[in-house]
Formats: sequence, structure tokens, C-alpha cells
Amino acid sequence: MSAVNTATSEHVAIAEGAGLVDRSERGKLALTGADAKEFLAGQVTNDVVGLEAGDGCYAALLTPKGRMLGDLRVLDTGDELLLDMDREALQAIFDVIRRATIGFAVELHKRTLQRGLLTLAGPRARAIAGAADLPATEHAHRVVTIGGAQVRVIATDVGVDVLTLAEDTDAVRDALLAAGAEPVSAATLDVLRVENGRPRWGAELDETVIPQEAGLNDRAVSFTKGCYVGQETVARLHWKGKPNRHLRGLQLSEPVPVGAALFLGEREVGRLTSVVDSPAHGPVGLALVRREAGVGEVLRVGDGDVTATVAELPFGLPPAA
Repeated sequence: MSAVNTATSEHVAIAEGAGLVDRSERGKLALTGADAKEFLAGQVTNDVVGLEAGDGCYAALLTPKGRMLGDLRVLDTGDELLLDMDREALQAIFDVIRRATIGFAVELHKRTLQRGLLTLAGPRARAIAGAADLPATEHAHRVVTIGGAQVRVIATDVGVDVLTLAEDTDAVRDALLAAGAEPVSAATLDVLRVENGRPRWGAELDETVIPQEAGLNDRAVSFTKGCYVGQETVARLHWKGKPNRHLRGLQLSEPVPVGAALFLGEREVGRLTSVVDSPAHGPVGLALVRREAGVGEVLRVGDGDVTATVAELPFGLPPAA
């Protein structure tokens, strides 16, 4: 089968069934102890104190100046707080949390090598994982049995994640494939991420970014919780200021490399951070662009003839009135 046909079949699997990707390389930590929630609440941007067993949330860890050190998913299992993040952000998050636990009744545990993580993306993901009744709320989770192993099924924006013991990962993967999942590549999953306008650590997100610039306030920031590191900058920008740049979609006239400069007239207003070839939208990308480059503006890419039209996110969303 050609690469084009393979890519097409993988996109069909995600659009109509469930595509399976092994993402066990993601960073994983856990917090236990009587002060776990109180401690983490002082470190991250979202409300973890209000979580109950089976709940979860998305959050960011910031510098004192409000810039991101990493983004992470927090899951309350009832026994511990599970932290899941991009592998590139793991060391910085681990170091900050380890240093900050002094004086708290908290223990920090490494889980990266001890846990597998399988992503199912598509409309049949929940049914194939045996979790059709899982709440629709993103990050909701519960324990089910797959392939004879107990696993934790977690609701995502595109389907579910399945968290396993590392030694059970192969058996769980085989059971999901037998139930109707189809293997797809990480690149295919990345197309879905870009189409949905979800920034990723190491691409759109890094140590220069403030959450509001990347459109994370609604997903990752609570403005009613107690204090946390970096809160002053985030709150001040939200209530009194305007970020100089925003995460935007770019509809490209043809594919170009990541890192290509974007120009409005003669002024550089950003650089492409992700580029994919979407079956639904053609070549598209993501970038943090300066606010003067509004939706509908046509930007020049690099020194050539390629153009990038600034688009609403997610792609396909009607323009704002």
C-alpha cells in the first residue's frame, strides 16, 4: 500500500472508527500524601482542590513571571494525583515539584516507565474501550478491564486515552485491535491536533509563552482559585491587558517547513510552529502571531510566493460575527 493510501486509510479510521496510537513515551508522575492537593494547587494554574475521584483537569506550571514551564493533565484517582505531560516537559516539571515539596506531607513518584498510554481517537473509541458510559467531560476517567488487565480510561477531546501498567500494554493494545481499533501513526494524530487548534509543548508552547497567548485560559486557568506561582502576571493580563500575540490557524497555499517566518507587509509577525496536510482543509498550520495579523489577513511565508491566510480555530469554524 502506498504512503498516500496508508495516510488516507488512517484518516478514515479516525473519522469513522477509532485509530490507535501508542504514546507510552509521555511523561508521568504521581503525588501522594495528605497535602497533595493543597501543594499542587499552589503550583499549577487550574483548580485541583475541587477535583474528586474520577475527575481531572488540564493545567500549566509557570515561572514567577507567568511564563510556561510545562502543561500537564491532572487526574484524581482517589488514592493519588496522576500527572501526565509531554516527555519534553517532564524534567522541568519534576524538578520544580521536587524542590517545592519541602514542608508539605507530599511524596513525588516517577511513573513514566511504569505506565503505558494508548490513545484511541475517533467516534468508536469509547465503545471499543468498553467505556461507552464514561462522562463526556474531558479528563473524566474510570477503571475498566481490557485484555484481562485493569486500566484507566480517560476522556479526551478526540476519544479516550487508556492508561495501563507497562507490562500490560501489549496485551491491552492487542485487545483493542481485536475489538476494532486500527493502528495509525502519531503523524495522523497530529493532523487531528492541528485541525482542532490544540497547542503542543515543544511546538506552540515553550518557556516564552504566557497561557493567554496560546488560548489556554478557558482550558487551563482558574480565576477563582487560590494563589499559585505566576498568578499575578496571568491575572493582570486577563483583566487589564491584551496579549501581543495569539495562537492562530494558518491556511497555507502550499506546504512549507515548520519555522518559516510569517510577514504582514514587511513586518515579521510570527513563525509557523506546526504544519500538516489535512484531508479536510489541505495544508494548514499553527502559529503564535502578533495581534495586528487578524483573522482573514493574508500573510507572506518566508521569501517566496507561498501565502498563509489567518483562520479561526478550530479549522472549519465559521468566522466570528
